Amino acid sequence: MAHDHSEIGHSHSHDNQWKAYLPVIGSFLLLILGIGFEQTEMEFFKYPVDLIWYIVAYLLVGLKVNYQALKEIRNGNIFSEFFLMSIATIGAFFIGEYSEGVAVMLFYAVGELFQDAAVQRAQRSIKALLDIRPDTVTVIRNGEPVVVNPSEVTIGEIIQMKPGEKVALDGQLISETASFNTAALTGESKPDTKIKGEAVLAGMINLQTLIDVKVTALFRDSKLSRILEMVQEATARKSKTQLFISRFAKIYTPIVVFLAIAIVSLPYLFVENYVFSDWLYRGLVFLVISCPCALVISIPLGYFGGIGLASRNGILFKGSNYLDVMTKTDVVVMDKTGTLTKGIFEVQEVVSAIDQKELLLLTAALESKSTHPIANAIVRYSGGSYKNAAVSEVEEIAGHGLEGIVEGKKVLAGNLKLLKKFNVDYDKAIETKVETIVAVAVDEVYAGYFVIADELKEDAKEAISSLHALNVQTVMLSGDKQSIVDKVAKELGIDTAFGNLLPENKVEKVQELKNQGKTIVFVGDGVNDAPVVALADAGMAMGGLGSDATIETADVVIQNDQPGKIPASIKIGKVTRRIVMQNISLAFGVKVFVLILGAGGLATLWEAVFADVGVALLAILNAVRIQRMKI
Repeated sequence: MAHDHSEIGHSHSHDNQWKAYLPVIGSFLLLILGIGFEQTEMEFFKYPVDLIWYIVAYLLVGLKVNYQALKEIRNGNIFSEFFLMSIATIGAFFIGEYSEGVAVMLFYAVGELFQDAAVQRAQRSIKALLDIRPDTVTVIRNGEPVVVNPSEVTIGEIIQMKPGEKVALDGQLISETASFNTAALTGESKPDTKIKGEAVLAGMINLQTLIDVKVTALFRDSKLSRILEMVQEATARKSKTQLFISRFAKIYTPIVVFLAIAIVSLPYLFVENYVFSDWLYRGLVFLVISCPCALVISIPLGYFGGIGLASRNGILFKGSNYLDVMTKTDVVVMDKTGTLTKGIFEVQEVVSAIDQKELLLLTAALESKSTHPIANAIVRYSGGSYKNAAVSEVEEIAGHGLEGIVEGKKVLAGNLKLLKKFNVDYDKAIETKVETIVAVAVDEVYAGYFVIADELKEDAKEAISSLHALNVQTVMLSGDKQSIVDKVAKELGIDTAFGNLLPENKVEKVQELKNQGKTIVFVGDGVNDAPVVALADAGMAMGGLGSDATIETADVVIQNDQPGKIPASIKIGKVTRRIVMQNISLAFGVKVFVLILGAGGLATLWEAVFADVGVALLAILNAVRIQRMKI
């Protein structure tokens, strides 16, 4: 049913598009025929036939604009672009330049169509990218599967997904394991395996078996729904340049109208053979040229394109004002865990004093009885070789590690404090290690150690060098040990790094940088990063795995957790700004030139049409270009 509904909606929008083109096509044909009749001096095409002919051509495209002008005047906004177009075109009819009056309005309508098509295209590309919510969901009610709309499912209900189906709501996996394609949310193509109890998000695609998920958020509150809302709000949130242009148009338009009146009336006092219709024509030319359409249309469209380009690259800007912030960025401040590192502990190295296979088997068997992330790292590293080992009398010694009997041997696994507690001698060189160490003793004799570290993200190093290439300073803030922080900073080439920080210390560090007058982007992923994200000029959240609080507070959300998207977002900001500035320069340059010609009587309404609509079209095409760019 839902499918049919969307099909109807789709064809409906196509009909609307065609309806919008018909008046323009009709007006264009009448104008061309009318000019043809004039040029060939057709007998029947004399007054009043020609006037009626051109009025019909004019009303096809001008009625809407004239109505809009009246509406704006009623709302107290007299000097709108619609008013300028109406007064200039009706004035052209008044002095007998019928075809030019129609042409000005026709080209204006074409410009509007171009603008609408470009905006719709940008909206479609953003929506297609994100609106991946399914229309139906299978929910288990009274032991029976029922197909309903996702908005009808309540928290705590169990939903069921077949292989290949999209998850409709955020929830918790009840089945033992499941594999998902998360590309729609994160841009990552490799499957993501979840185990019982882990969070599953709307938009993921179930890959292998029939699974059950317990719903934890309503449809409208799912992370995906919120991302969609963010993007829709983003297109409404204006940048400083856009706001400036709107304010500028409000002051500029009345000035232009009064100048046009001056061009028509003042020469009467100074010119000997003053011909009213000639000076009125010049005034009308001046009015048409000075219409700020190109600016009013192309600037928001440029920012719109920037938001579209960013979202195609897995970056969500919550407003075009943040695209501007990106262009001014001096410092990128980053959290370490989850932003530059994966936040997953992995075994980096095994140093053994006994047979390495035996060391791995005994340690993994003991650690398999613990839920600690470091224990899980060793268990994962062993690849399941310990599974048949007999383990008993396991005891967790708080702040130290584990003790237990494995295959009849007494095994200790934990930090160096654990070995000291049991008076086990070990190689003192281990104490200089920066990373987390799991030291092992078998039957109270030192047997070796495991080096555990959080893995760096694949593109972290490249991201930092890209930021340096953009002349952006990099700072890392972390709650981790200073020695670990320094090691990561050195490996990645980060300019400055601070460790042992609590959330409030991070706020202080960012405030210090702000006091130096720097424009700061802060990138983080955890709940404790939300205060700093709010304080920075632009807060960026790692959205794939990041906490909801940080995503809510952030101004920019990176959907796939890749640090490489940080320099990409700055580049997108700069590209958008460049194109917006090109459009402003183009519009002003051409307008000023033709205005001078118009005031001096050297430009006709046809040049005026080019200066107005032609520049607007060029600016629109330039703005649309953003969406095709590769970052």
